[in-house]
Amino acid sequence: MSATPPGRLMSGEMAEQPAVLRRLLTEGAPRIRDVAARIAARRPRFVLLTARGTSDNAALYAKYLIEIVLGKPCGLTSMSTTTAYGATPDLTDCLVVAVSQSGGSPDLVASTTAARAAGAVTLAVTNNGDSPLVRAAEFHIDVLAGPERALPATKTYTAELLALYLLVQGLRGADGAPAAGRLPGLAEAVLARRDEIRRLAARYRFAQRMVLTSRGYGYPTAKEAALKLMETSYIPALSYSGADLLHGPLAMVDNVSPVIAVVPDGRGGTALRPVLDRLRERGADLVVIGPEAAVAAASAGFALPTGGVPEELQPVLEILPLQRLAYEVTLARGQDPDAPRALAKITETS
Repeated sequence: MSATPPGRLMSGEMAEQPAVLRRLLTEGAPRIRDVAARIAARRPRFVLLTARGTSDNAALYAKYLIEIVLGKPCGLTSMSTTTAYGATPDLTDCLVVAVSQSGGSPDLVASTTAARAAGAVTLAVTNNGDSPLVRAAEFHIDVLAGPERALPATKTYTAELLALYLLVQGLRGADGAPAAGRLPGLAEAVLARRDEIRRLAARYRFAQRMVLTSRGYGYPTAKEAALKLMETSYIPALSYSGADLLHGPLAMVDNVSPVIAVVPDGRGGTALRPVLDRLRERGADLVVIGPEAAVAAASAGFALPTGGVPEELQPVLEILPLQRLAYEVTLARGQDPDAPRALAKITETS
């Protein structure tokens, strides 16, 4: 019997993403609207988001949505303020959203428990309806991604993005499902373009470091792509907002520096243009993930079908070629993306 081929789990779970998105739009959307309506009735004045790792990048995406779409102040929590330092903030009129694939990390459970005791409305967004985090929170949203066995999270990330989008739309009394209806089909089309990604991956087989950058809704994508590259291929991958890149880190970019820019089709992409100009001036090895016009202006890239897709939904598509890129780079470097060293599926931090 032949050995299990490397990357089989990660590849299979990446391929499941269109089906997961469909399931969330059909089975999950009505439940999310109901939860959102019940939370909106409590009239929270501001929002705090709690997460780690991949889920933290999904939470950052939700932060953009909440501030832009809802106009509410929103922050990402530092869990150690309660778990390590024992702080007791007053969270009256606050919505605390804990995002976790497993719902099993002790610090998320402890901080959610503390937030509920401090007067917050608490919501767990997980891929596990029977988890300690769900029991700690008042409300729960299941992202319905199904069991995820590969250590690098792929389908749970895109499911979290869509679930959080539907939640935010529901909080303002809207149904987000129609606007997101094209995502499963577009995701299938993107995932089918494996040969394009394999050719891009050849650029990074011997890379010593990489830089990823974006603005606005694309910034969480850059952070998640950097995480995927680091945990699978072990390449040090640094992610920056385009604005922050210009405030110092640009100095490390030269004519042999691989840079991947996630260019949203919208205001985030417009804001990123001066950054792309500066990168070209530095002679960076620039690859663009974004609309066809942005890719055409770069030395290489992957054109996304962004026409007719609202900017706030494009992150669901943006991450797909970058997940595949991490997978292909890892295989090219002779490693197994299913089994990154020193990692466990449930990371127990406190």
